[in-house]
Amino acid sequence: MTTFAPDSLALNRKLPLWYQVSQSLRASILGRAADAPLRLPTEDALAAHYGVSVLTMRQALKELEAEGLISRHRRRGTFIEPGAQRGAPVRLLGSVDAIVAQQSGMRTELLEHGPVPVPPELAEYFPDVAEVTGFRRLRSDEKTDEPTNHARNYVRPDVAALIDPADLERGPMTKVLRDAVGVRISRITDTVEARLADPETARLLEVPLLSPILHYTGVTYDEGGRVVDVARIHYRGDRFSFTVTLDAH
Repeated sequence: MTTFAPDSLALNRKLPLWYQVSQSLRASILGRAADAPLRLPTEDALAAHYGVSVLTMRQALKELEAEGLISRHRRRGTFIEPGAQRGAPVRLLGSVDAIVAQQSGMRTELLEHGPVPVPPELAEYFPDVAEVTGFRRLRSDEKTDEPTNHARNYVRPDVAALIDPADLERGPMTKVLRDAVGVRISRITDTVEARLADPETARLLEVPLLSPILHYTGVTYDEGGRVVDVARIHYRGDRFSFTVTLDAH
């Protein structure tokens, strides 16, 4: 029987290995194609794929099972739950795979894209260009069709030229930049603040005007220290929470 093929993962030794593996596999599951197999490889095969011990792999799978994304059956194997709830809380633990997982698993509509002047408040991130490419997307819950967040990305024009817009309806920007475009991401800085919904945000997210929302700004840097993308995302305050864990080492 054909099994599901997860994405690869570059491990960060400063973070728990089981967590990184669970987040990478979670992103693969939530971003899978509609016709992808539901059966996962064996524990041994997955452990070899990620370069971790079977014990670490088992702990990662236990986390995904607790979330309801997979089910495990003695002698039959491990399977992706096709109807699993994908609107999980946003969790940030310092890895790119955590951010990819956080952004995955929702239906995405690309509303518009094209060249735009660099917004004055973002000029510090793009000091060498006058224009960037803007991408505006609306994400919705796959089960209820309820809008959950509205995202604007501002991408360096040389990098944006390599993006297939269709990829942004299948996966999050971070995943597209890393896996499709080949950007070697060194870090992403995140800022989350509470705001009140303006008229456009209220309309798109179908919430009352001036209702509370979470405003997220993510700045993505490549290995050369350049900013390649600035994401500004409005999350419905009644659907999301942010949990941040800091590594003490």
